[in-house]
Amino acid sequence: MEQSQLTDLLGQMTLDEKIGQLLQITGDFYSDKAEERTGPMTQLGLNEDDLANAGTVLGVTGAEECRKIQTAYMKRNRLHIPTLFMGDVIHGFRTIFPIPLGLASSWDDEAAETMARVSGHEASVSGLFVTFSPMVDLVRDPRWGRVMEATGEDPYLNGKLAAAMVHGYQGDDLRGDTSRVAACVKHFAAYGAAVAGRDYNTVDMSERQLRDMYLPGYKTAIDAGAKLVMTSFNTVDGIPASGNRHLFRDILRREWGFNGVVISDFGAVKEMISHGVAGDERDAAKLAIKAGVDIEMMTVCYLRNLGDLIESGEIPEQVLDESVMRILQLKNDLGLFENPLRGADEAEERKVVMSQKHRNAARRVSEESIVLLKNEDAALPLDAANTVALLGPGARSTDLLGAWSWKGEEQDVTALDASLNEAGFQVQTTDEIFDYLDPSQQAIDAAVQLAGKVDVVVLALGEPSFMSGEASSRSDIRLPQAQIELFKAVQAVNQNVIVTLFNGRPLDLSDVQPAKAIVEAWFPGTEGGRALADVLLGKVNPSAKLTMSFPVSVGQVPLYYNVDNTGRPYENDPEGKYVSKYLDVSNYAAYPFGFGLSYSSFEYGQVEVSDSSFDAEHPLEISLTLRNTSERAGTEIVQLYVHDLVGEVVRPIKQLKGYQRVTLEAGESRRVSFTLSEQDVRYVHLGDRLESDPGQFDVMVGPNSRDLSEAIRVELF
Repeated sequence: MEQSQLTDLLGQMTLDEKIGQLLQITGDFYSDKAEERTGPMTQLGLNEDDLANAGTVLGVTGAEECRKIQTAYMKRNRLHIPTLFMGDVIHGFRTIFPIPLGLASSWDDEAAETMARVSGHEASVSGLFVTFSPMVDLVRDPRWGRVMEATGEDPYLNGKLAAAMVHGYQGDDLRGDTSRVAACVKHFAAYGAAVAGRDYNTVDMSERQLRDMYLPGYKTAIDAGAKLVMTSFNTVDGIPASGNRHLFRDILRREWGFNGVVISDFGAVKEMISHGVAGDERDAAKLAIKAGVDIEMMTVCYLRNLGDLIESGEIPEQVLDESVMRILQLKNDLGLFENPLRGADEAEERKVVMSQKHRNAARRVSEESIVLLKNEDAALPLDAANTVALLGPGARSTDLLGAWSWKGEEQDVTALDASLNEAGFQVQTTDEIFDYLDPSQQAIDAAVQLAGKVDVVVLALGEPSFMSGEASSRSDIRLPQAQIELFKAVQAVNQNVIVTLFNGRPLDLSDVQPAKAIVEAWFPGTEGGRALADVLLGKVNPSAKLTMSFPVSVGQVPLYYNVDNTGRPYENDPEGKYVSKYLDVSNYAAYPFGFGLSYSSFEYGQVEVSDSSFDAEHPLEISLTLRNTSERAGTEIVQLYVHDLVGEVVRPIKQLKGYQRVTLEAGESRRVSFTLSEQDVRYVHLGDRLESDPGQFDVMVGPNSRDLSEAIRVELF
């Protein structure tokens, strides 16, 4: 449709039809089974006219079902405006990739785009038009269960990966390419900063901190073309996001120029009553529409109250028209007026979903996402000359998909024991099934007995998937106590223990530090068992690096690498009392941001800069020679960090400003270069000015945020 046609269409709509476009309900309301419809309809007070006008549908998939619903809907809708099908396709549709925190560990924009491309293709042929991804919330507290859905603690890296995902979902021609879906950036804003890591909790930070650290990732995704933005559950400066005019009217729309659709999170509009800023649903509707929320997900504050608010003059009808036009524009961008069924195709669905091509892609990404945290005495890869026992709850588990694997099925997963055997490596196991939280004494005894008879023990530990994700915050982020006891018992009879981990957050791993090797596999997805087996066997050389710090103790969190300096830094006087430190634990992470080992070894040459100064017209070139000093090919992720020594506002002690994945053959050397511009060192000053500080900067390069080259001092003019 042309824009003039959309304007004409809006002019033909009644007030009720306009309001209906702002309603999102689940597919249950369109079920053929009366019992599935009657209860929900009664609960929300909906009638058949409401169903005929509801602008979007949540959580229904399957080409046949979506085609049936859309066909019936188009017949009932007076103006034949198609409805939108949306869903949570977060790290895969049916073919599940690693959880986003694991995916981010690849530091590979192409891997992120691949995940989104495959996921969007499977979702589209199954009838979906919109996915609620990427999640770009900056995360610093591993107690929060939804860190598994985020990409880490650094705004630069988060933005790069989010932009790659947006392009993977949407491509270059969303209207013409029906294998793509529209992306929805979430959760706006600062959801990852919930106090005490407790889900849905308050967020309290300065405007400058919000703009400097938390907003850049969202903006990068929006600049990449994302069509939608989702509100967050939390408050920002005391105002729930879904009613926060400053966030959505001032920043998102006026400052950033976003003209797409804003959708609330599930029930978030009505929850403003519980927050205590709305007295009833009418107040909640008024706050949300004034803030600029276009679609209300799964509550009916708009449906019941917007008409009255407009007729009373409290809300101008123009405000409603603007929201409706944005929704119509999204439908037009997807080509729905010409093709209401879009990509939904049963034959393509059978061909595409869980295809071998997609499984292969998931396996490659899983391989890139597995982090080798420790490898003492080259315990890995496994040596075929050794006898190996595979023990622990993760040994036979198919619970490898993680939270938000909506359509994923465990029946598609090959467990670690079967994956090792499939790869031709025979491991010994017991007949007992280990439970993650409460293994039987019989299972423990059998494990200890076998451990004492073999050369090496691979102990597969971790969290069950329900322990991370939404509403899954934890105050104790150690492994479950039963697993700690299992590790101690096994290690007492065999010192050669290799720990593998399936989990959704950084953990306190102090209890298993005596292990010879530790492998962080996250929840690695459909092909994760095979990917981990290949890493353990050395068929895949690990290259992944953490994007979220692992603490020594939960008492350190929130813990992150890019901390602000203090007036009494610990580094100035490590033995002193009156410096910023703990009495009982290190200041530093057990495994810092950017950390990860390889079976190869790499030598970083002298870092060189093109000049001693740079300015807005003359960027700085930073280069070094990287050499693979081992006898096998490997990939190193080279990282560039910068420290602004004197700023108008206190600056972090270091910030990531660039990264490169470099693959080298055995003995090969290569020149690695970065460009640092004046724009790269801008930050939010007082008064929300985005500027740089003339003066001195330290430039550092290394394999992680801790082990960096000697700083090179440069000047910005």
